[in-house]
This record gives sequence, C-alpha cells and structure tokens, in this order.
Amino acid sequence: MEEEVLGKAYDRRLMSRLLVYLRPYRRTVAVSLVLLLGDSVLQICGPLLTRLAIDKYLAPAGTGSWLDAYLSPNAVTGLAQISLLYVLVLSGTLVFDFGQTYLMQLTGQRAMFDLRRDLMAKLQQLDIGYFDQHPVGRLVTRVTTDVDVLNDLFTSGLVTIIGDLLMLSFVVAAMLRLSVGLTLILLAVLPFVVMITIHFRRSVQQSYRRIRVAIAKINSYLQEHINGMAVLQLFNREERSRVEFSRINAEHMDAYKDSIFAYAWFYPVIEFCGMLAIAGILAYGGFRVAGGALTVGVLAAFFQYALRFFRPIQDLSEKYNILQSAMAAGERVFKLMDTPVEIASSPAAVPFPEGPLAIEFDHVWFAYKGEDWILRDVSFCIAPGEVIAVVGHTGAGKTTLTSLLLRFYDVQRGSIKLGGVDIRQLDLRELRRHFSIVLQDPYLFTGTIASNIRLGTSSITESQMREATRRVNLLGYVESLPEKFDRHVRERGAGFSTGQKQLISFARALAHNPQVLILDEATSSVDTETELRVRDALNSLVEGRTSIIIAHRLSTIQRADRIFVMHKGELRESGSHQDLLALRGIYYRLYRLQYREAS
Repeated sequence: MEEEVLGKAYDRRLMSRLLVYLRPYRRTVAVSLVLLLGDSVLQICGPLLTRLAIDKYLAPAGTGSWLDAYLSPNAVTGLAQISLLYVLVLSGTLVFDFGQTYLMQLTGQRAMFDLRRDLMAKLQQLDIGYFDQHPVGRLVTRVTTDVDVLNDLFTSGLVTIIGDLLMLSFVVAAMLRLSVGLTLILLAVLPFVVMITIHFRRSVQQSYRRIRVAIAKINSYLQEHINGMAVLQLFNREERSRVEFSRINAEHMDAYKDSIFAYAWFYPVIEFCGMLAIAGILAYGGFRVAGGALTVGVLAAFFQYALRFFRPIQDLSEKYNILQSAMAAGERVFKLMDTPVEIASSPAAVPFPEGPLAIEFDHVWFAYKGEDWILRDVSFCIAPGEVIAVVGHTGAGKTTLTSLLLRFYDVQRGSIKLGGVDIRQLDLRELRRHFSIVLQDPYLFTGTIASNIRLGTSSITESQMREATRRVNLLGYVESLPEKFDRHVRERGAGFSTGQKQLISFARALAHNPQVLILDEATSSVDTETELRVRDALNSLVEGRTSIIIAHRLSTIQRADRIFVMHKGELRESGSHQDLLALRGIYYRLYRLQYREAS
C-alpha cells in the first residue's frame, strides 16, 4: 500500500528534511546555481546576436544597438565579429552546462551515499520484531529504488526546475522587449499547452504508481524465491514460479508501456503547438515586416526564442512528476527513518556487573502479539559456569528464552537479571558483547573464513583464531585448503557443507571468548559423524563459562548440570538427566520416545 501513495507534489516538511542532505555540499550547490544562471543568460544572447547580424549587415535597418560602437562598419568584418561572439556564447553555454550538470550529479551521488548510509544504520538499530513484520524485499526497495528516485530529484529536479523557470522568465522578458504583439501570439497557445500537460501528468502519475508497486513486488518475489531456491527445485515448482514471476513482470511491463505511450504523444503534441505558434509568428511577423513596423532580425530572433520557450515547458511537466515521485519516496524513506527503536540502551545505563554472572528469570511473561502468551510466569536461576539444557516440544518457548536474554525482544511482565541487574538497565552493546550464539542454521557472510570467525572483532589475533578452530576440530580442514583462512566464502556459505559451516560458527563463538554461550539446536542439522565432532567441540566450548543448550536430541545434553523442560510456555520440570528420568514426567516421555525411535 505504501508504494501506491503519490502524495503532494511539494511538501515543505519533506523538502526541508531532504535538503539537510545537501547542506554539507552547499558550496557546490551554490556554484552550480551560479553556473545555471550564467547558462540561462547566455541562452538569451544567441537570438539577439542573430537579430543584430541580420538587421545591421544582412538586411540593414539601423538598429542602434549598444554593440554598434564596437562593431566594424564593414559587413564582412562585422559578421566575423558577431560570429566570434556567437562561438564564445556557445562555448560558455557548453562550459556552464557541463559544470552545472557535473556538480549536481556529483552532489546528488554524495547526498544519496549519506542517505543510504543512514538508512543502513537505522535498519541495524531496529529490533528483530520489526523485521518479523516487514518483508525484506520492501526494505531493499527503500534503500535502492526509493533512494534512486530522490537522486533524480537532486540531479534532475530541483536545480533544473530553477533553470527552466529562469529560462522561461528571461525568454519572455526578451520577447516582450522585442515585440509585444509577437509575444502575445506565442503565449496564445499556452492554455492548450497547460491542458495537455495536466492530462499528460495524470497519465504518467498512474503509470509511475503502478511501476513502483510492480518493482516492490519484483524485489520481494526475487528475495523470497532466490533464498528458497533449493525448496523450489526440490518440489518441482520452477514452472509455477516462472508463471507467477511472469505475471508480476508483466504488470511492470504494462505500467511502463502506459508511460511510454504518454511520452510518445506528449512531446509531439507540444511540438505541434509550438509549430502552430511559430506559424502564427511567421504570418503576423511577415505582415509587420512588409509594413516596415518590424525588422527581419527581430522576426528571426523570435523564431529562436519560440524554440527555447517550449523546451522548458516540456521539461517542467516531466520535472513535476519527478518532484511528486520524490515526495512519495521521501515519505516512505523518512517513515522508515522515523520508526521508533523499541529495543535500545537505557539513557541512564548502569555499569556492566563485574565478575561471574548469574542469570535470573523472575516471573517472566512474554507474547509476540497481544496476550497470546509464549512464556507464562517463567522463573529460574542459572549459576555462573553452569551448563543448562532446555528441551521441549516445538513451540514450547525454548528459543524465546534466549531471544529475551539477548534483548531481541522485551518482556511484558517480570524481569530478566544478569549479575543481579535488570538487562533493560544495561547498555545493549555491552550486554550482547558477553554472549555468543550458535544457531541451528549457521549463517556465513561473504568474505573469508577468517573474516567470518572474527566478524569484525579486530582484537582476535591469528593465534587465537587458530586455537579456536583447533579446539572445535576444524583446523585440519582449514589447513588442507590452499588459501587456508583466506579461503573465499560466498553468500550464505555456498560451497561449504552444513557441518563445515556449523564448525566455523563454533570457532566464531569460541574465538570471541564469551562469558555466556548459547547453542540453539546447533547439532540438529548435521550428520552423525559431524555431530560426534561437534560433541567434542562442545566440551571445549562450554568449559569455564555459563552455557545454555537448546536441543531436541537428548543425547547431546545428558551431561548438562541441569535440564529445563519447557511445555506450552511454562517451565514444568528441572533437574539432572537422572533426576528427570526418575520423575517419570514430560522429560521421561520425551526420552522414551526418542529411545524408541532410535531403536
């Protein structure tokens, strides 16, 4: 729905916010405006020189121009002087036009660089809940397509609109000075031009709206289906996907067809109106010249001014659409920028507690939406250095516990304390710095093995990285590679097996030496041999630190100090493996079920 909103053609509030991004480059913009003014003035000089050449030398009429004192009375010499002036005017126009265009294009790119940087920074500040509700494709559209529309405003909109208005003002002033009658004939077609332009603008507005909607759909569709390509191919949905994408792509093409058709008729119709005006100037001006009331030079100058008069009108109609599209894009971009950050560090953050950290959940209630409670009155305490396992059926709230502990979400009731301090009172970066997490689906970034282990933490030395990979049984594999730690990693770790990616994730967690380690189904997607290697790595990972292990495979957590059994959002059982078996409750049934499946 956001893509369909056109909004105002000009919104002062939005424009003032957009101009903030031009403020660092105001000197460049000022130089560009000076060049634009010079270009507009020089555009007026050409027809005046034409008039002077005709009236003084080709069809003398005694014009009495201020240039007469400087021009030779000899026709050949005088025409040569005027030609030289014309060349200088054209050269100046070329230089001014190039300088203005180059400076504004450069400024636009710099401003858009700043805006994209701020958008990316904002996206990184937003809490995980925001991304649960907003498709990635739409967010990509904000940072790409919408910013490109704003770039068009800076490079082809604001300054060129000023240039077109200056040109129109100078042209009309020059024409009125030469002949009021001929000027009125030219202006007589203006109402028709305005009506045609309004109709064109409405047609293009609708097509632009449809284009934006189609682009947003294409981005969302591509992001979803490229990420899910393996599933798509597994279930033989290639043909169905092609048909669906063809439908979305056809919407985009049809919208562009309407835009192409609008531009195809608009420019010829404006040109036709211009030619009608020129025909009227020729007829009226011819009679005036024949009657001696007008010179041939003035008539020739009017022909040139008429061509210059309609060109800015054509440009202004297009710039209006750019302006309106930019206002709509700016509305969407700044709506994202103004999204409140729900999870943020407290302004009065307390110092992070020193020494061993105890973790306490105190009557915690949590729901992702409304009062559809995922956790219900959960309370427990984890001592420093204790290894805790969390088990339970799917949807019991296991992963939610760790998400709350890392403050990806905030609890609705109760509190979570770390070292006796409510985590909402701690600096968010400082809180997360003491944790490492290994997920069920290991995520690797484009780069190298080394960059994926360090993950931007420059303090991790080469020896620490090697030691971490050795302890998780990965060093032998890395040493066997020609590039070793500099082995290139493609997007999402393509080219590495799931087990290799998981071991890299373990090495990453260990290299950062966290106080608290979280393993969320870290062994559920690997083969048996890799799982045995991972189990050995687990012993290194949990040694000397508080660890929370979420697992479905009960064989991986039997050595845990305590096991928490979650059921329908409640902590139903707690104890060691043997204690829970003796209790013959939920854990006992889970264990018997898995034992029977294994048998």
